[in-house]
Amino acid sequence: MSIKEKKQSINFEKFIKKDIEKRHSMLNSNSLQQVRNIGIMAHIDAGKTTVTERILYYTGRVHKMGEVHEGTATMDWMPQERERGITISSAVTTSFWKGFQINTIDTPGHVDFTVEVERSLRVLDGAIVVFCAVAGVEPQTETVWHQADRYQVPRIAFVNKMDRIGADYYGTIKMIREKFATIPLITQIPWGSESNFQGIIDIIKMKAYSYTLDSLGTNYCIEEIPDKYKKEAEKAQKNLMDILSEEDEKFMEDYLDGNEISEEKIHQTIRRLTIKNKVVPVLCGSALKNKGIQFLLDAVNSYLPSPMEVLPIKGENPKTGKEIIRETDVNEPLSVLVFKVMTDPFFGRLCFIRVYSGIIKEGCYVYNSTQDVKERINRLVKIHADHKEQVKEITAGNLGAIIGLKKSGTGDTLCDENNPIILEKIKFPEPVISIAIEPKSFTDRDKMAIALEKIAEEDPTFKHSVNKDTGQTIISGMGELHLEIIVDRLLREYRLDGNVGKPQVAFKETITKKATAQGKFIRQSGGRGQYGDVIIEIEPFKEGNFEFIDRTVGGTIPKEYMPAVKQGIQEAMLCGVLASYPVTNIKVSVVNGSFHPVDSSELAFKIAASKALKEGLKKASPVLLEPIVEIEIRTPEEYLGSIIGDLNSRRAKILGIQEKKNIKGKIILAHVPLQEVFGYATNLRSITQGRAIYVMQFAYYEVVPENIIKKISYKI
Repeated sequence: MSIKEKKQSINFEKFIKKDIEKRHSMLNSNSLQQVRNIGIMAHIDAGKTTVTERILYYTGRVHKMGEVHEGTATMDWMPQERERGITISSAVTTSFWKGFQINTIDTPGHVDFTVEVERSLRVLDGAIVVFCAVAGVEPQTETVWHQADRYQVPRIAFVNKMDRIGADYYGTIKMIREKFATIPLITQIPWGSESNFQGIIDIIKMKAYSYTLDSLGTNYCIEEIPDKYKKEAEKAQKNLMDILSEEDEKFMEDYLDGNEISEEKIHQTIRRLTIKNKVVPVLCGSALKNKGIQFLLDAVNSYLPSPMEVLPIKGENPKTGKEIIRETDVNEPLSVLVFKVMTDPFFGRLCFIRVYSGIIKEGCYVYNSTQDVKERINRLVKIHADHKEQVKEITAGNLGAIIGLKKSGTGDTLCDENNPIILEKIKFPEPVISIAIEPKSFTDRDKMAIALEKIAEEDPTFKHSVNKDTGQTIISGMGELHLEIIVDRLLREYRLDGNVGKPQVAFKETITKKATAQGKFIRQSGGRGQYGDVIIEIEPFKEGNFEFIDRTVGGTIPKEYMPAVKQGIQEAMLCGVLASYPVTNIKVSVVNGSFHPVDSSELAFKIAASKALKEGLKKASPVLLEPIVEIEIRTPEEYLGSIIGDLNSRRAKILGIQEKKNIKGKIILAHVPLQEVFGYATNLRSITQGRAIYVMQFAYYEVVPENIIKKISYKI
């Protein structure tokens, strides 16, 4: 693999212009092998949006790079994103690189907006996971990685910020290997690091690439590998060949037989293993300093799958319940998933879609099999952040959006009415935090209800309801930042002003022992009366939120009344006996009862079941559950004692104190009740003079101690 000593200058300006000219022909092409649907994911501040901005620039999609810290990033188009320098809503764009169409989704890194990652991964075929070379694997990176595991999404790892002080390429790779059940496959090594980061060494081609010709990174030099890095590159190449041999039998035969192995064969093997999720190719660079992005784009083309190379989509027939498999093919019946809904101030209601099979065309009618309604496709568009490009059709394997759908929502399936299918719905976590909000004027009350309904339609993790006792509107979300953004949107987008209360925790109730209870509802007032009698057995249920079993024998309760019994129990679970919070993790078995041939009715059994559950909960030693969050605090060592003391006062369980190479200070890991960390950012800044930072994410629910229950305001 030796090359002649030479220095070449590569200019991509002409190439980009030629590539853009192919755009319209690409849009009309059905060649799915040249399509890539990818997401860019990482922990907050790892550089996802900066990487996306460079991708847009080098592919000719934009002609000026936007910067997150300046509030000019193309993909951060919301005012709240530009002000805070974070991604809140996943943004979609289409670009072209070397004849390939790359549909890209830039996802948020903050845990409060993890739903955006969840629904993006549901429709993606591959992903770029961005790691900070200084911090390595961070908490939210672990979260998105496991989300990608759940959907079996092939990944490329990009170690960013190699120019930062403390950058540790091999340390980051070691963390990837230790934290995740995967094999990081090193395909590049850095040419220098920190302030001396000059370029990248490709260990497959055994060439060095120097970014010293200009500051924009569009031009670079190809050189011989410097003597200083030759041994390191040779060792890395041998490790790569060994891994490919171990994981791929076909490659191993050629390797052991001493056959000549071409670069093309290496790329093909890496591609096969990446698509099978056996390895994760690792690349490096510095997005902010414009180094390494072109090679990242090459890796997307070379290693990540096309829509035709992922598993066919599965669904079920809404009428028969039988499983249906649809191949990614324009000749297959139509199957489309709506994965996101948003309201655009100019276009109105936008439904983001992934077309899995068939072709969806402007002006046609589609069948929403989830809601059993027909809808007309008024307009189809391709999305570029907040810009829209109208198209006549969207073919299988592509992403786009529909303007004007009235009833379809997130997770709904659109299909051909003669070939119905329901695709698996996207699962979203339940909200863990609530606040009260009320309009300042009576005239704004109806406007606020409409605005909250629209936001809830866009964001499945946002809920709103009206407290029957106080008349207050309660909004619930995934964290303080999440609700802060919602309130900010109400003020700006919908021009509403309101009073915001203090955050409230989404407590739950459950039981700790088994109990039997009877509920009777008998009413006689002349003529036909009401009669229902239900005996139930309730017990703790760890495997899920709720299970209902009918164990009656001999027709003690007719089968036609059993759905009403179940409904009565489920409605009673919405308000527990301890402090009126929802009941979870219980198993209810109907064991006996009685009925009257004339007076029994569904309503009577529903009320009787509700009474039985309330009685059973009182007997089964009910307890209150509170959400626990996992918090990671990075702090200078001198503040360690003060922070731990403060955490202990908040009922925290300290999991450990860590040190990371090249990161000054300590990292504290702890589990803390959510209600104890409201406003923690201000307190932490006060303790550490603004030098510590933290991130947190929901961990689990835990029983509330007896002495704390008395402090909870919503108790009976």
